[in-house]
Amino acid sequence: MRPIVVADHTWAGGWRTAEEVLAAKHRLRPAAEVVRVSGTLLPGLRDHHVHLGLVDRQTLGDSALDAVDDLGWTLEQALDWQQSGLRGRRVRIAGPFLTAPGGYPTGRVWAPPDAVVGLESPARGDETVRRLAAAGVDLIKVALHTGLPLLGDDELRAVVQTAHRLDLPVTVHVEGLGQAARAAAVGADALAHTPWTERLSVELITTMAARMTWITTLAIHADDEEASDIALDNLTRFHAAGGRVRYGTDMGNGPRPLGLDPSELAGLAAAGLDPMSIMDSMATAEQQPGRVSWSPYAPPQTSTETVEWLTSVRRCPTTDLESAR
Repeated sequence: MRPIVVADHTWAGGWRTAEEVLAAKHRLRPAAEVVRVSGTLLPGLRDHHVHLGLVDRQTLGDSALDAVDDLGWTLEQALDWQQSGLRGRRVRIAGPFLTAPGGYPTGRVWAPPDAVVGLESPARGDETVRRLAAAGVDLIKVALHTGLPLLGDDELRAVVQTAHRLDLPVTVHVEGLGQAARAAAVGADALAHTPWTERLSVELITTMAARMTWITTLAIHADDEEASDIALDNLTRFHAAGGRVRYGTDMGNGPRPLGLDPSELAGLAAAGLDPMSIMDSMATAEQQPGRVSWSPYAPPQTSTETVEWLTSVRRCPTTDLESAR
């Protein structure tokens, strides 16, 4: 029987002491040996928006991340990542972008042709979602990007309704005036990015906060002060209204770090997320057996401290902690 590893502190939807964790685990494994270690244990950490086809996946495998969500690539390659994992990390996938014929990201040099599916009718939207569900995707990704052809309301609604009947969430890339409102109106579950092309109204923020998730991706606007200000303002108000915020970087979009991104974490703090909310935005239970995420330091007390503290987290075999006790 493997020993129970207990640290001074553990994240379990909130910070728990070693005594609290040990009491809970002993009920399940009363005869197990107990290994006490210093520092803090926490669940796996997830980036909710990456593009594995655009990064050095081997380097990413050395990071503190335990799980990633790939939000747009060819179905065949995405299924391979999902099924094989990333050196033990869980990969959830969307498969291809669903868009209008000729819509974003059609023609982008970084997007393989098979990574984009144009939907010319509601029936085509329904059939495509059913095909992706049968293949085993974890979610559906839709692109609403002005300046290029846009999905019509009927096609967009067909995608969302079919996905929901098949228990698949729908994440939408919204860019341009009115597109966030369109995603909310049809019942989409999440936005792939905090909106940055328009300041959303109080009424729309309130509506979205009641039932939608926003993935942050603030740091991609580092070189665009106006977009950065708009995104931060929208996220601050969405979080204050009770909206569900998830850490995501759009890794692969420009020179983003391969792993935890301190600039993205700093954006969460700037948007008013407290330490508990920051942890909740990235914590996942999907950790490889025999591995833990661990920091040698006690839990942080402020949002600013949390940003720095998370850079100390490493993903390591449980045996490393057992031998270091």
